Amino acid sequence: MDSLEYKPSCDETIRRLRLWHERRFMDRILARCEIPVKAMDHFREKHRDGDCEYPDPAERIAFWDAVLAEQSRLEDDAIPAVYLTEMDQGLYGGMVDAEIRFLCDTRSGWVSSMAVPLWKDWSKFDTLVIDRHHPWFQRYLNQLEVFVNGAAGKFGISHFILIDSLNFVFELLGATATYLSLETDPDMVRRAVNFAFELNALIQDAFFENTPRLAGGTCSNRISWAPGRIVSESIDPFHMTSVDYFEKWGREPVERIFGRYDGGIIHIHGNGRRLLEAAVTIRGLKAICMDDDRGYPPAVELAGECRSRAGDMPLVIRVGYETFLSKLDRRELPGGILYDVANVPGIDEGNRLMERVRAYRA
Repeated sequence: MDSLEYKPSCDETIRRLRLWHERRFMDRILARCEIPVKAMDHFREKHRDGDCEYPDPAERIAFWDAVLAEQSRLEDDAIPAVYLTEMDQGLYGGMVDAEIRFLCDTRSGWVSSMAVPLWKDWSKFDTLVIDRHHPWFQRYLNQLEVFVNGAAGKFGISHFILIDSLNFVFELLGATATYLSLETDPDMVRRAVNFAFELNALIQDAFFENTPRLAGGTCSNRISWAPGRIVSESIDPFHMTSVDYFEKWGREPVERIFGRYDGGIIHIHGNGRRLLEAAVTIRGLKAICMDDDRGYPPAVELAGECRSRAGDMPLVIRVGYETFLSKLDRRELPGGILYDVANVPGIDEGNRLMERVRAYRA
């Protein structure tokens, strides 16, 4: 697949993204524009925030089709793609029979999933099996088929998050027991991490086998697009540990799963920014999303520092529309960064903004 109906400028956008990934955009910037869409308003009228049931995949793909169709005249650096929000975390826990809960967020249009910790201790670990015929895996394959058919050359299918390493152990025992087990039962943690690798490999292999590549690359909700088969990793458990714990427990599982494919991306929350120097040396890493969180300075206010600490690693930073305009005017935006611009008033404003983005030199 080399083009998308909902992205007339697909070739040019991929050209810019490819240069970014090749570290040849250090004097320039990219931007994705978040605009209001009527389809999201309709979603809010029909749904409420909070717990919900697993939705009909056909309804979900129709909703995302409507959202992406409204955005199709935007000439930004986004690649239109749909993310399997329903599989976001629950798929992994569901495949080992954890209780899965779904949550509707009317601000984003997401219906996400999370797992209730499966056990209180390790006594049942040897009962774990990976079953390709499990109802959750079949649900996943069915949703992939529905989404691929619904996208039908109009937009792509985004990769979705891995739940491996300690993230998967969280789904087994919960966070507190997982951290304690690093000291009291390290061998069991290692066994669980190895099991998680095999489970994640099955799930991600199925994703790449059942979805088309765009221009030889992977569509991404976080970085738009990257060449090759690229996975999306989380190092969230190590935001609550020292860097030494990341080196001991976190690096090898990430590099192992990245090595199975053509690399991967990570995100770092506000409470994990101390990991940045270690993270940029992860073998196979293609980009880092610097996320914002309550209680921490916005990443955009630390963009220069992040750029310096990360070397030439491609970064993604979120910023409000007015702040972005102000920093454009003052030439305060470091290069080599994809800026996710929130609260852009509309398509026309977004396209005018992109003219300035393309002309900008850091």
